[in-house]
Amino acid sequence: MIVIRSLFLLVNLLAGSQGFVPSRICNNGIRLETKSFTSQNMFTGIVEEMGTVVKLEERDDMTLWDGSKGSGTELTVKGNIVLDGAYLGCSICVNGVCLTATELEEEFFKVGLAPETLRRTYLGELKSGDFVNLERASEIGGRNSGHFVQGHVDGVGTIIERWIDEDSLFFKVKVEPEILRYIVAKGFVAIDGTSLTVCEVDSRLDESWFTFMLVEYTQKKIIIPQKKVGELLNIEVDVLGKYSESALAAIIPRIEELESKVKILEEQLANAVGKSD
Repeated sequence: MIVIRSLFLLVNLLAGSQGFVPSRICNNGIRLETKSFTSQNMFTGIVEEMGTVVKLEERDDMTLWDGSKGSGTELTVKGNIVLDGAYLGCSICVNGVCLTATELEEEFFKVGLAPETLRRTYLGELKSGDFVNLERASEIGGRNSGHFVQGHVDGVGTIIERWIDEDSLFFKVKVEPEILRYIVAKGFVAIDGTSLTVCEVDSRLDESWFTFMLVEYTQKKIIIPQKKVGELLNIEVDVLGKYSESALAAIIPRIEELESKVKILEEQLANAVGKSD
């Protein structure tokens, strides 16, 4: 019962912490100053458009917090829908990665790629002309037709097989066991920022794969169908699975302690009954 209550609290917490407040837009279309946003940006996994990579470059002239210059990786993406209501500092999901907009123009935006992002994802392999899935953070109170996606990628998976079944396109993806442990059949998973349902899971160490499929409509709205066997996908597991594991990790030792005390009491009671006989 305690675990169930905890999960409901987590769902309510997540539901109330979505999105950003869109900024005003001038007559010339330029976005104005940074606006306030909620404590945690969330996405739905419903891709809004496919953008195009303009360039990925290493820069050594980035101004740091203390005014000094540092180096880093900057990604420039051409988009349309995601620029509507965007503001400096807002979050935009690019192929499943929550990134901060550092510069906005009429047809493109720029984001920085931190070392952790480059380690966890394949964004560092993007090239000019590549298509990317784009989604704005959810608006407060908006509907969520996918699931709670943070944009915090857990790692990458490799496509090991793909096939067509009538109008559906299936993929089999191999991932590390530490990622697969949170993936369950008929559960949620975010793949390149797309909210999808898991079909099958094989958790044997020499297998470690799962499958998903794309319906006809989705195939035309995201970049995944363009990918071939051997290519990478950004994977984010359902965050509720992690929260559940964390909650259980805190509760199980207490349950074991209670069970031990109950066992001692039962033994004491049995001894007392035996003596009275």
